[in-house]
Amino acid sequence: MERALYGPGGFFLLPEGPAGHFRTSVHASPLFAGAVARLLVRTAEELGTDEVAFVDVGAGRGELLTGVLAALPAGLRVRPYGVERAARPAGLDPRITWTGRLPDGERGLLFANEWLDNVPVDVAQVDEAGAVRYVEVDRAGRERLGAVVAGADAEWLERWWPLTEPGERAEIGRTRDAAWATATASLAAGTAVAVDYAHTRPSRPPFGTLTAFRAGREVAPVPDGTCDLTAHVALDACAAASPGAELRTQREALRGLGVSGERPPLSLASTDPAGYVRALAAAGEAAELTAPGGLGDFLWLVRRVG
Repeated sequence: MERALYGPGGFFLLPEGPAGHFRTSVHASPLFAGAVARLLVRTAEELGTDEVAFVDVGAGRGELLTGVLAALPAGLRVRPYGVERAARPAGLDPRITWTGRLPDGERGLLFANEWLDNVPVDVAQVDEAGAVRYVEVDRAGRERLGAVVAGADAEWLERWWPLTEPGERAEIGRTRDAAWATATASLAAGTAVAVDYAHTRPSRPPFGTLTAFRAGREVAPVPDGTCDLTAHVALDACAAASPGAELRTQREALRGLGVSGERPPLSLASTDPAGYVRALAAAGEAAELTAPGGLGDFLWLVRRVG
């Protein structure tokens, strides 16, 4: 998974970037970037400063960074960082520092939208005898069961994703826990947020979630570098790795940041027809971002630091 996503010729290094293959909340509507901009303003107010950092982890081609900078009010000074393994996109705002490493000791907002689901994981499966084994895969996507899971991986499964019946599968989330803990530790003070496809222990999927996307379509997860490899995140385990974090749905989080799917009053159509059309379009975009059964069910993991 590491090689297929981030190695030479890996998926996330392809020229078209992730947006050429799948759509996230960032691409769904500029309302998302506007909400993140308001969260950044709120973070600055909590820190009592007019100068903060905005760290976009898994920055793609800078779409969220660009949207947030455009939505910020005058007077707030921001040090923007795009943390991404791909090369710096052409034409990116020169204010943005593009880097493959987390900046250390910044004060502000760290935001990771659909990053943790692409942090590589091992997959485990219960064999016919009841033993939990690693799933091995070749470049063509052919699978076989390997060694018995033991040590820290077995302890993680026992605590966070117990497997009992033959055929049951899980993605071992220790790498995601460590990645999130490292990200939050990089902040001196402020707020860290991870937004992702996720599940918690009461509702783990019995056969795992590993899948792939190519050109907007879900495809078999073949680790050849031509498709996204992704698995939902056990965000409750990530939260435990960085104590003090809170979980909420995207619907709850965005509504708290002023994104509502409520339709404008019909009376506006007669007094300001163009304004009514704009407000109606915004309401439709907000409804998509907060819809139950869709983007609204994404989970936000929020951790205040310092």
